[in-house]
Amino acid sequence: MNATSTADTASTANGGRALARALAAPALALLLALVVATALLAAAGASPGRTYLTMLEFGARPDSVVSAVNRSVVYFLAGLAVAVTFRMNLFNIGVEGQYRLAALLAAAAGAGLDLPAPLQVAVMCAVAVLAGAAWAALAALLKVWRGVSEVLSTLLLNYVATAVVAYLLAEVFAAGSTTGSTAELPPSAHLPELNGLLALAGVTLPAGASLGGAVLGALVLGVAVHLLLTRTLFGHDLRMSGLNAAAARVHGVDPRRMIIVTMLVSGGIAGLAGLPHLLGTAHHFGLDFPAGAGFTGIAVALLGRNTPLGIALAALLFGFLERSALILDIEGVPKEIVTIMQGVIVISVVVAHEVVRRAGRRRAARLVRERTEPDATPAPAPGRVS
Repeated sequence: MNATSTADTASTANGGRALARALAAPALALLLALVVATALLAAAGASPGRTYLTMLEFGARPDSVVSAVNRSVVYFLAGLAVAVTFRMNLFNIGVEGQYRLAALLAAAAGAGLDLPAPLQVAVMCAVAVLAGAAWAALAALLKVWRGVSEVLSTLLLNYVATAVVAYLLAEVFAAGSTTGSTAELPPSAHLPELNGLLALAGVTLPAGASLGGAVLGALVLGVAVHLLLTRTLFGHDLRMSGLNAAAARVHGVDPRRMIIVTMLVSGGIAGLAGLPHLLGTAHHFGLDFPAGAGFTGIAVALLGRNTPLGIALAALLFGFLERSALILDIEGVPKEIVTIMQGVIVISVVVAHEVVRRAGRRRAARLVRERTEPDATPAPAPGRVS
């Protein structure tokens, strides 16, 4: 075997081990969540096997699959926003406040305009991005100028955003309205459904089920974020700044500027998380606007290992679990089991990731010792030349 083939074999083996380590933490997290849910179902007097089979059968129905995909779009966008900051070892817990404030401002702007459909949607998306980025910028500036942890500032800004949204909704955008919501969006702001595209592909959905047009936008954004993080100088500088700020500064990268830019990008993506529901279903912002997607996005980003593909799969899993939970009440099983499963996934994925990381560090240290320790076998004495 020549040197080239040996190097290729070693590279393939290393790649396989890296992939196994990347999948180990999510797999352990899902296994632990399944074990805990099984124990809770047994304690509640329900048959775990029958419950899982019922959830699977209900979740595999065409209308359930479409509903799960539509739900997952919001979680995917929120997860992308969190993942961008994770790449720089930052923690944006403020996605919840960022997307709700952005959705309110986008709804108010859209209600006051009546532009052609593509332009109307584009303007509302721009408003949402700017609003989310501006709210995230507050935490970035506090960290850069005053050293305030972004974990604390983004968490507290969620409560501030909730109060601001309540005030604007009651006193500004819904003044004189008895519905407690913004005005209805014009038809040009309604996202089209994708049922026609599915019909061209030979997929017919049952009556009442529709695949939202936000799915295409989420796919495009996911590809764009992947390219941004892996194929651009910004992505390289972002990761370098997160790994070693001093080394990044030596190479001409300003970590303070990277913190601000990264939080702006994360907040801008977070601002889009409320638009699938706003433009696709509700067509106004009211007191009943869905909440909690920002915190679910943290779990999705952790489970997806901060990669767009992994986040998409994790978002689909959470969407499937939420849709499948609807059948549990009918079967007499507490649907809170699904919420518990989601919480266990969040906790266990963090623990499993740390276990896998420490195992990888121990393995790397062992390899270094094996390569640096001198060979204990004595060298043979040189033969006498006759």
